[in-house]
Amino acid sequence: MASTSSSTRTNRKEEESLYETWMNLQREELTELEQAATQARNGHINDQELTKLIQKITNNFQEYSNNRKRLAQIDAPTFFAPISCTPLENSVLWIGGCRPSSFIRFIYSLCGIEIESHLTEFFQGTKIGELSDLTAKQITMVDELQGKTITEERELCSRLSSLQANIVDQPLPSKLKKDNGDDQGDQYSENAYERLDEQIHEMATVVEEADELRMKTLQEITSLLTPAQAVEYLAAAKRLRLCFQQWGKKRDHEHTNKLNSVD
Repeated sequence: MASTSSSTRTNRKEEESLYETWMNLQREELTELEQAATQARNGHINDQELTKLIQKITNNFQEYSNNRKRLAQIDAPTFFAPISCTPLENSVLWIGGCRPSSFIRFIYSLCGIEIESHLTEFFQGTKIGELSDLTAKQITMVDELQGKTITEERELCSRLSSLQANIVDQPLPSKLKKDNGDDQGDQYSENAYERLDEQIHEMATVVEEADELRMKTLQEITSLLTPAQAVEYLAAAKRLRLCFQQWGKKRDHEHTNKLNSVD
């Protein structure tokens, strides 16, 4: 059991390091994307070069997902409330990450179809002209992708719900038998622990499939957009993600200050 605990601690440190490295990469990629978007608007970069950049971004995302898959096989529950994220970030996680359908709703917001006031303020002064010019065909494709993605999300949510119920319910009979003085209680408890490991392994599979859906959704979005639109979309998405992290840190800082003032 001691070796298991040590392995878990090591895995969580690796997960935290992976996340920190990933967020640093987001900052670097944002700079690249913003520069490319500016060059595209001024006609100083062609579609081939933009496509190469988009492929680089998606490859990095795939590599990140592969590393998450490896770590999830060791300690899947870590991904549902990662210590590397702020409570605000954790509060909106969907199976260890962003909800894929939110990628699609973000397109609607950027092209002004259903933009909200806080996003209007957030993107004030930001040029997203390419995304405001989606064709009717593109909008239809976005709508179809949204419907398909939501269906797949619901299937994963249903599987996760069943797993969570099993994880909570399965150990109870063994725990009760042990508490009632049954001589075989230790064996029941050990069996329950093994069963719990099996359920957590299945949970890791759900995290993996959720990451695959995120990856697939992103690829489909960039394929239905023009290269210039995709670059602007990716830049805006990364900017929002980084800001969300900062908002979470700011809220934590304010909360700590309030607690200290009460003390």
